[in-house]
Amino acid sequence: MTEPLASAALQTIELNVDGMHCGGCTGRVQRALAAVPGVVDAAVDLDAHTATVTAQETVAPDQLVNAVHQAGYRAAVRDAAGEAVARPHAAHMTADATPSAPAAATTIELDIDGMTCASCVSRVEKALVKVPGVTRASVNLATERATVDASAGVSATQLADAVKQAGYGATPTASDIDVPALAPTLPTAPASIELDIDGMTCASCVSRVEKALAKVPGVTRASVNLATERATVDASDDVSAAQLVDAVKQAGYGATPTAVAAPPATPASADVELDIGGMTCASCAGRVEKALAAVPGVARATVNLATERASVHGAGALDAATLIAAVTTAGYRASLPAASSASAPAGADLQPASPAQDPDARKRREAIRERNLVIGAAMLSAPLVAPMLAAPFGIDLMLPGWLQLVLASIVQFGFGARFYRAAWHAVKARTGNMDLLVALGTSAAYGLSLWMLLRDPAHPGHLYFEASAVIVTLVRFGKWLESRAKRQTTEAIRALNALRPDRARVVEHGVERDVPLSQVRVGTRVGIRPGERVPVDGRIVSGRSHIDESLITGESLPVPKDDGDAVTAGSINGEGALVVETTAIGAETTLARIIRLVESAQAEKAPIQRLVDRVSEVFVPAILGIAVLTLIGWLIAGAGTETAILNAVAVLVIACPCALGLATPAAIMAGTGVAARHGVLIKDAQALELAQRTTVIAFDKTGTLTEGKPSVTAFDAVGVPRAEALALAAAVQRQSDHPLARAVVAAHDADVAAQGGAAESVVATDARAVAGRGVEAHVGGQQLALGSTRWRDELGIAVPPALDAHAAELERAGNTISWLMRADTPRAVLALIAFGDTVKPGARDAIAALSARGVASALVTGDNRGSAAAVAAALGIGEVHAQVLPDDKARVVAELKRTHGGIVAMVGDGINDAPALAAADVGIAMATGTDVAMHTAGITLMRGDPALVADAIDISKRTYRKIQQNLFWAFVYNLVGVPLAALGLLNPVIAGAAMAFSSVSVVTNALLLRRWKGRAR
Repeated sequence: MTEPLASAALQTIELNVDGMHCGGCTGRVQRALAAVPGVVDAAVDLDAHTATVTAQETVAPDQLVNAVHQAGYRAAVRDAAGEAVARPHAAHMTADATPSAPAAATTIELDIDGMTCASCVSRVEKALVKVPGVTRASVNLATERATVDASAGVSATQLADAVKQAGYGATPTASDIDVPALAPTLPTAPASIELDIDGMTCASCVSRVEKALAKVPGVTRASVNLATERATVDASDDVSAAQLVDAVKQAGYGATPTAVAAPPATPASADVELDIGGMTCASCAGRVEKALAAVPGVARATVNLATERASVHGAGALDAATLIAAVTTAGYRASLPAASSASAPAGADLQPASPAQDPDARKRREAIRERNLVIGAAMLSAPLVAPMLAAPFGIDLMLPGWLQLVLASIVQFGFGARFYRAAWHAVKARTGNMDLLVALGTSAAYGLSLWMLLRDPAHPGHLYFEASAVIVTLVRFGKWLESRAKRQTTEAIRALNALRPDRARVVEHGVERDVPLSQVRVGTRVGIRPGERVPVDGRIVSGRSHIDESLITGESLPVPKDDGDAVTAGSINGEGALVVETTAIGAETTLARIIRLVESAQAEKAPIQRLVDRVSEVFVPAILGIAVLTLIGWLIAGAGTETAILNAVAVLVIACPCALGLATPAAIMAGTGVAARHGVLIKDAQALELAQRTTVIAFDKTGTLTEGKPSVTAFDAVGVPRAEALALAAAVQRQSDHPLARAVVAAHDADVAAQGGAAESVVATDARAVAGRGVEAHVGGQQLALGSTRWRDELGIAVPPALDAHAAELERAGNTISWLMRADTPRAVLALIAFGDTVKPGARDAIAALSARGVASALVTGDNRGSAAAVAAALGIGEVHAQVLPDDKARVVAELKRTHGGIVAMVGDGINDAPALAAADVGIAMATGTDVAMHTAGITLMRGDPALVADAIDISKRTYRKIQQNLFWAFVYNLVGVPLAALGLLNPVIAGAAMAFSSVSVVTNALLLRRWKGRAR
């Protein structure tokens, strides 16, 4: 990163890009473009749906179009007028168009919903291959995407139908949707009215309310949720809430309209997020995804079980009410989350959520309600358990059979109603889940007791009503504890969300005015008093202070700030008053991007989760089979019907798919959350897994291991006065933003200031950068070049031996050498320029910490060998690759993979590092660098501290270890518990208790990661 970047002849190519919905999409497109060899810079505009690429002349536009297509989006080259130029898609071109890479007649991509394991992938691939004209089908479980090569006559609709017939959902990706279809006309949704219903106690109440509402003229659909005690009614515009309330009251229940405002109209290609309630396992998440994907206009829907949130991506405008209705129909609860700056567009009205809308407040209310239900179930179950506990002491407290029936029935069908509802939805979806096992097990115990009571009411013998009631109580208790623990895993997100102020103090004409944050725009000046939280991203225009950025960057000490310095929304001002000019608001702030990154990482599935998916697919059917075999086995053994049924019940209730399902996401949420709190942003689960397996890390030098703020340490003029040579060098470099260029300009300005500002200014024209070599320009009628020793040798310019020896001596001392040269006739050296940079304080400790963990380090830099060797020696790095051109850094990364084996990570911060970051198994970018580098990387460090690299590897290893521990416990628990239950060694009540606490233990173990402390403090 020591030479200015450009090509010997650079070109700018503009693309129209279709299918981008969010910041994540722009990041993927940007990374794909930056990874194309020869690309110097890539900027993607989400609003304009364009990409602007600066690249060498050797880069063909079709290479860029193909790269975008491979990333899952549609692209076309723009002409000078900004219109799309018809070009064959790289993936669609015939062999004649691309002789080196023959392609199928067409390539179609589909987003697949409902896959949980490798067998699902196999079924989808087989279904696609059977479609006439398909030559190849490849399905990626991690991205849930299918890529199909087929003849031109095959349509995306045919492929989607084939997938749906195989039992999965499928929608064409935006890149395979015709442009006119990008904004479909959605059917007008009927008016949606919601009512809070009072007095319902069971499913029959729900049915009566729904029937009463459906009878109202104009009502097209009525759905009542017992758990939320809410009715959602779709009706024509002439139906009023008062009519619906009257209908409910006539049915014998209370009703009041909810004060829910209609969701605002969303723009085309909108993304909608929903909070989902009522999910208990992975199969629930799959059903919600399928329900959302079936809504017209939905391109893709993903559901995160751990965060209980759905992200819906639309090809056109999406109606939130329609999505909520779809989820409700599927048997779950859905609501719009509170406004979030992390997702809202800049300038959106981000008023604080009311208590009724605040998702945290809602979840707290739900937790209180769940706790009360547990207490109620426990109070009714206690009389059933008391006789069993008193019997060893000779106390006979046996309750009458009819009283046991009454108590158990209330618990079974009142407090346990949720298990039946969820089990019924699972059966309808032809899947299984924990609720199905609990419902079957408790129903078997309840049914056995009821049969014994009815057979001989006077002398029924020992009844087992306590088993069904206590199991329901214990499972509900376990789920309540689990929800409390899960909420703690999302503490990082809640802490980040809490940093968002909702108001700002705008400064206009010297007067401060307190306004809602939604009224602040880019360029607005905001006043920040001592102790206040910074409301926007911006630059200080007045004042100085110390800013506490600990919750954003992990930096424990306040950072001094002065005029021109950047401040970040969410940080806390120290002792000084500041005036800040806003540079970013809403979703564009650093804080919002951090929240999105953490949420995205927590939503990802780790590759190891595929094993869990394969097991989960057959888990419930296997347990049902074992329970049946247990029942038959004990009957054959002559143990009696009661014993056989109770042992089968124990098998059903001890089996716990929840522990398996929570093992990985709980650890990922806790690990990525604590990492974010310490300044390490892990973009996805794959980066997390690869980071913990890293064997060698390649470091860029300038700005990564050194401060990146070089200064001129020596300037030796040759044949011209020093002041004149320095002025010429500054003129050549003044238009560049490279650190070395800034150092030359700073040295010249300081020299002019020392001379009283009398120096004559020199202006350069036709300045252009030459990749990996330097800059050339016309100054005062002569062609000048300023760059590396390699460039000097290529130009064939001779250097006096004494000067060459001096340059070598400066290099050995760790300086970077550049030459100011006359490039026209006669060619000659005008000056030797040496630059020095300071090694970052934590760099040596970081390298030592990595070495202690068995991770080797290598230095990959475009700087000269002497400077690179000096830095490497100071830091203890044994392997050095110097004078590496930007395009060759990716090649060096590939060499490291071959020579070292294993996983290779790359750490950098500049545009020239982007190809290497993309080529590495794990890209690690400094947030102090460029956006291109950060978009390309899998891990972003919020501070330019190399010690964070060691922290990233450490937290990745610890998180992965927790995943392994959780999976070991979940598997061993089931492998040991199920056989014990089948052999009759576990009472159903004990089995239920063990099942209830298995998932709690998994989440609690993951929460231990919150104790982790990084080295970079």
